[in-house]
Amino acid sequence: MVDTLSASEPLEADEVHTPLDLEPKPRTAAIDVDWLGRDLLGTWAERRLAARAKAANPDYQRIPNQTMAEHRARTFGQLQLLVDDGAVLVAFPKELGGGDDHGGNIAGFEELVLADPSLQIKSGVQYGLFGAAVLHLGTTYHHETFLPPIMRFDVPGAFAMTETGHGSDVASIGTTATYDVGAEEFVIHTPFRGAWKDYLGNAAVDGIAAVVFAKLVTQGVDHGVHAFYVDIRDPETGEFLPGIGGEDDGFKGGLNGIDNGRLHFDHVRVPRLNLLNRYGDVAADGTYSSPIESPGRRFFTMLGTLVQGRVSLDGASAVASKAALAIAIRYGSERRQFNAASDVEEEVLLDYRRHQKRLFTRVAETYAMSYAHERLLTEFDGVFSGRTDTPEAREDLETLAAGLKSLSTWAALDTLQEAREACGGAGFLAENRLTLLRADMDIYATFEGDNTVLLQLVGKRLLGDFAKQFRGASAAHLAQFAAKEFAGRAAAQVGLHQVAQDVRDLGQPAPASRALRTTAVQRELLTDRVETMVAEIAGRLRHVPRGDAAKTAKAFNNVQNELIEAARAWAELQQWKALTEAVERMTGETARVMTWVRDLFALTLLERHLAWYLANGRLSGTRAKVVTSTIERLLVKIRPHALDLVAAFGLEDEHLRAPIASGAEGLRQAEAMAYYEEQRAAGTLPTPEKQAKRG
Repeated sequence: MVDTLSASEPLEADEVHTPLDLEPKPRTAAIDVDWLGRDLLGTWAERRLAARAKAANPDYQRIPNQTMAEHRARTFGQLQLLVDDGAVLVAFPKELGGGDDHGGNIAGFEELVLADPSLQIKSGVQYGLFGAAVLHLGTTYHHETFLPPIMRFDVPGAFAMTETGHGSDVASIGTTATYDVGAEEFVIHTPFRGAWKDYLGNAAVDGIAAVVFAKLVTQGVDHGVHAFYVDIRDPETGEFLPGIGGEDDGFKGGLNGIDNGRLHFDHVRVPRLNLLNRYGDVAADGTYSSPIESPGRRFFTMLGTLVQGRVSLDGASAVASKAALAIAIRYGSERRQFNAASDVEEEVLLDYRRHQKRLFTRVAETYAMSYAHERLLTEFDGVFSGRTDTPEAREDLETLAAGLKSLSTWAALDTLQEAREACGGAGFLAENRLTLLRADMDIYATFEGDNTVLLQLVGKRLLGDFAKQFRGASAAHLAQFAAKEFAGRAAAQVGLHQVAQDVRDLGQPAPASRALRTTAVQRELLTDRVETMVAEIAGRLRHVPRGDAAKTAKAFNNVQNELIEAARAWAELQQWKALTEAVERMTGETARVMTWVRDLFALTLLERHLAWYLANGRLSGTRAKVVTSTIERLLVKIRPHALDLVAAFGLEDEHLRAPIASGAEGLRQAEAMAYYEEQRAAGTLPTPEKQAKRG
């Protein structure tokens, strides 16, 4: 398995210290690209391939340089094409003409980012948010009445949750829905400007209806946020209905194929039956009832049914990262710059160690993102299909989705920017798509939950799990835990961990490198960071008096940064675990190379957080240096396989649509080298000034 494989392929001592050269390494057929590509496609391979076929079709692709109005109109038409071939119906119930395939729906949907992120997100607004809200928050009446026209795209709709004054804090929104007993209607109202619904896809132009989130008030009691189906425009004229108004958000930093806008409501009346009442209902006489007694748990249950948005953004971010890396590595394997090792031949960019580190580390991260997403998608499908739908499974799903979505959306932005810079001026040209993808992906970091807020949710879950292990614990157990914690901290403070490592590693970096490349050591270091950080935060919070809201809020605010870092560390651990599990089922040369990729990901995480490992005595100074030198040697080992690693992503020219990734650069370089070779052979090449002076 991986432990054995890592240990059997050590980085020798001379490898660690040998000066790095620029000699290109021969490309060998070590990786089974076809097998690895199929493995990356995961459980819903056919859904992904079908979506990629659409992404390769020019009818679904973005046309650069369109005006905002033209882009919006094209995206609207493309969504109708998806409807016509039934692709958007996969997740809906079979009795309504759907496929009841929740995982497959997301798998196909996220691949549409290759065609145009605007198409992906507009489809997500209509079916993953607006339609899904009716499906998951409504009951039989709503399914039979509202879903068929939504599914046919006869009723384009908006998902009206976010407000100008409240983004991620949904529980504090200002819009109200007050029940009028005499009329048996809810009165939807936005009482102030900050309560306007904002940033809503389909709101500016196309939306005929919306699912509006508002605080439900009946018999003088605020029962918290609920969802209501509200008609907003006349389908014939496109004009707002009485009491409803709005604005166009206008041109944005990206995703301009989507008509984002604002909505506001002035005492708009909707029938009582338009309350999506799966989790909360109001009888004709105004009596409120719910199958979930706790208002807090009810609120989070309702929002949890909409977790698929975060799941899909995690997967789409991995797809966008794959595209960026395929473009940059194809180009870097052909583009030449500077005479370093030869007077007559310039160096291939991908042979420079810095170029390798900026791209190969992100290749490793993207593999980890992809395999972690497959795990997330499997959990999502299990819950939403009903096979594994328990409160605990839903909580686990929401935590994993929040953590992975945060990391992957940030990573996609980082990868797209690094790939852009790695391609120089060519990367800045819109025709090579990196800047356009970077602009479109920017919003992924803050919609469907701001990443920082999501990591706070993950951190609070980690603290909750930490506390659970002590419920009902005996005094002896608590004392044993305290002694262990004290011993660990004392050892770190006096440097015992470091001393032991220094003694073992003194003058022998190869054993330290081998240790760092074993699964057990990586698991221990990554897991220990999470557990230590959570335990330290819990220790700082344990003296906060219960029932004092002000002191509790202050205490949490004081540990907010540490809490977010602990959540990030936990999500990184999940990615490492998923990649490790994937490598363990591989065989032969593919397993060997992919173990290097796994090791590169792990050591990159260690290097990224090296200050923490040094400060907490988990790594000695000597071993910390070996982290970086081992990364350098892994880059050398991976270099011959770089093109195969991105080829396994399965993205063809029609998916990338970047001239610099088409092989054109290789032809230009060959032409240039042939020209100079001909000049040298003919003796017509001018003599360089320095050489002439020496002569």
